[in-house]
Amino acid sequence: MKSPLDRAALNAALEDVHRAGIPGLFAEVRDDDHVWRGAAGVADVVTGRPVTADMRHRVGSITKTFTAAAVLQQVESGRIGLDTPIGRYLPKLVPGERGDAITVRMLINHTSGLAEYLPYAYPSLKAFPALADTGPQSLDDHRFTRFDPAELIEMGVTAPAVGAPGGTPGVYSNTNYLLLGELLEQVTGTTAERYITRNVIERAGLRHTEFPAGPHVDGPHSQLYEAWFGMIDPPRDYSVYDMSWVGPSASLISTVADLNRFFRMLLAGKIVSPSSLARMQSTVPVISQEGKTIDYGLGLHPMEGPGQGTFWGHGGTVWGGGALALIRADGKRQMSVAVNLQRWNRLDSSGLPQPHPIDDALATLYRVAMYG
Repeated sequence: MKSPLDRAALNAALEDVHRAGIPGLFAEVRDDDHVWRGAAGVADVVTGRPVTADMRHRVGSITKTFTAAAVLQQVESGRIGLDTPIGRYLPKLVPGERGDAITVRMLINHTSGLAEYLPYAYPSLKAFPALADTGPQSLDDHRFTRFDPAELIEMGVTAPAVGAPGGTPGVYSNTNYLLLGELLEQVTGTTAERYITRNVIERAGLRHTEFPAGPHVDGPHSQLYEAWFGMIDPPRDYSVYDMSWVGPSASLISTVADLNRFFRMLLAGKIVSPSSLARMQSTVPVISQEGKTIDYGLGLHPMEGPGQGTFWGHGGTVWGGGALALIRADGKRQMSVAVNLQRWNRLDSSGLPQPHPIDDALATLYRVAMYG
């Protein structure tokens, strides 16, 4: 039987992304039982060590889908109320009227109105989203900083609100998911990372996915090169980094094969119940960190191609690394892609990111991977 995966086209698309300027990338695409894995470029620009498709990788905010699924498990057990105010659970972290107005659901779908804490934790990013007035200095300053999640949350909670609780469009904020991590700890009696490991990662049968215990990625992995919009030239390696700055919001390490398995299990109803999955797929408009308005559910984000049906998944970035994992609504077609360069777009005279050949090459890769 002929494979529905055009392996030659996938290999060519992967190589084109590398040629466009990504040092190294790797991917897995699945169509039913047919699997293609590929890699292009280098994991280390100094030694020329090649990337391989089985490498472990920091997958950034794809972690949010794992955390959202863990919270929904606790909703199913009756320990968490999806529309219960967060102030009932964490009155010290979100006190007063806001604690009464912001529900658990609003945290998961980014409609809480709570600001992003990152520009406050990283002084050189204070002007964000005015990119031209930011700089990368504090990325180096905080390479080995052990952040306290309560302190990061306080930065987001005390910052000026970015919207009214429950208002749309919501604004994407890591503050929301650090609070969900604290909520999981409050109701389960163990850390969010331990709970997610036992009840999401292990339940999905993922053998190469874990929260980092320290600043290093264990096992075969790539260096991670951050360009910060051309301000770091040549791009600098941030693969060794203490990930407490994002915790259960974006610190997970995984592989492209594990990511595909996780989303396959999730859509098959093996991680949360079908009714919880339906809630995860109920979306509201949210302004992303890139300033675009997207549809966002409970830790899931849909992507649609014209006449091609809906794919569900999540993207993620860390300093130097990025990943995207998507699965078609029927669960049959999947892709997971990992890259080892971030923020490659330089800024124009208006301070806006300029188009880069990488953008078009990645869009082509995604199109070939999703639609063949």
